[in-house]
Amino acid sequence: MTATSDTHQTTYERLCQHVRETTLLTSARQLLEWDERVNLPPAGAPFRADQVEYLAGLVHQRQTAPQIGEWLAQLADSPLAEDPYSDTGTVIHRLKRDYDKRTKLSQRLVEELARMGVLGQQSWATSRKANDFAQFRPVLEQILTLKREEAAAFGYEESAYDALLDEFEPGEKTANVARVLGALREQLVPLVQQIAASPRRPNAQLLKRSFPVDRQAEFARRAAAAIGFDFQAGRIDLSQHPFCAEPGPFDARLTTRYFEHFFPSGLFSVLHEAGHGIYEQGLNKEFYGLPLGQSASLGIHESQSRLWENHVGRSRAFWEHFYPQAQEEFAALEEVSLEDFYFAINDVQPSLIRTEADEVTYNLHVMIRFELEQVLIADELAVADLPEAWNDKYREYLGIEPPSDADGVLQDVHWGACLFGYFPTYTLGNLYASQFMARAEQDLGDLDSMFRRGEFGPLREWFRERVHRQGRRYSATELVERVTGRPLSPDALMEHLRTKFGPLYGLG
Repeated sequence: MTATSDTHQTTYERLCQHVRETTLLTSARQLLEWDERVNLPPAGAPFRADQVEYLAGLVHQRQTAPQIGEWLAQLADSPLAEDPYSDTGTVIHRLKRDYDKRTKLSQRLVEELARMGVLGQQSWATSRKANDFAQFRPVLEQILTLKREEAAAFGYEESAYDALLDEFEPGEKTANVARVLGALREQLVPLVQQIAASPRRPNAQLLKRSFPVDRQAEFARRAAAAIGFDFQAGRIDLSQHPFCAEPGPFDARLTTRYFEHFFPSGLFSVLHEAGHGIYEQGLNKEFYGLPLGQSASLGIHESQSRLWENHVGRSRAFWEHFYPQAQEEFAALEEVSLEDFYFAINDVQPSLIRTEADEVTYNLHVMIRFELEQVLIADELAVADLPEAWNDKYREYLGIEPPSDADGVLQDVHWGACLFGYFPTYTLGNLYASQFMARAEQDLGDLDSMFRRGEFGPLREWFRERVHRQGRRYSATELVERVTGRPLSPDALMEHLRTKFGPLYGLG
């Protein structure tokens, strides 16, 4: 090793050490944010906002330290960065991208956004409980002002929304997402109409019988463990809105909510969040805090949750394995046939709540939010007019109208948490998931036969090798093409939906 290469290696190690130490602060912040949504009493919100704001400031100082820029400049033309897909090349190039973005933000803005993320979620929770959007309105207006400032600081060529979308889906553009979602909508709406016209309807009421919450929790825990969530490195708790957090490399935390008289809500939320957790647990812990130990994008993350929830958890083969256990656990299912239960959990009809929507109509919920976010960020829709705009979209897309703010514009926590640009990643996740699953079927063989036997390990390991352990080596677009051999399109998702729901609803 020459003196120059030795110097480059030393610089690289110093850079990685600095980033790892910064991760100790970000993980502490994540733990505070998890606690905020699970345990924090309402009166504790202002002080928690102080804590999170302070930590966000410290993290920003470390992420934008001039020394990082100097290290990256030294490494940019070194042999360590020559191959952008090598381990060292990935770390250097991704950290350079992160550094260039973070240095565009002022410390004040970073701290204010962190603070409003706490206060906004608390305001949202209070307003939703009171069913009163007016309480949330001034907070949302403040958040939007900050998010527009953030977009302007990042900079953009076409749309301010591009700058916010890039935070969750690096390199993606609003126009391309709109194009893909538009192509999906063209195929999806006729399918929804065909299903609506079908005389076949499941008995969805059988899912609204009494399902004791404690038994739901135990059953959901067993199901999560069966698909591969490691409870030695994770846990499940309750929160108002289900989510997954990872405050440490061996500490993945899921949350859900259970309703005694609606069985699917708790279970499928657990399977969804367990999918996120399995991804986190599958990341390369050797690179924790570095790009190779981080997810490729939020859309890729959503692909993992949506595939375990829907492609696996709502499949007939999954329930051929689990349904006898469910009948033993719940008296309400003792006389219900597997066929009736399977049809009920795959009931397709317009509904108000995104998180409980069926596979077919779910993406229409996302499209509504995607469109509203764009006009809010562009300041083309006043916050005061948001509830009416929301209801108009639901009438247009789903033919229903929310009877209240709680079941309408206040149903999601995201905007209170300052998460604009997040929603489209749900549908991107569905698209990615379908392409991944089609390829996994080619590589592994008959997945349904495995699921019937309760064998989920082969699929999990297939994803661990091809997706999880790749970290941020590839962009989401590159990863999907490398794994599936095809660029992103609606085709695999629509094929999945037609194959699954066509026989259920007798479609030709």
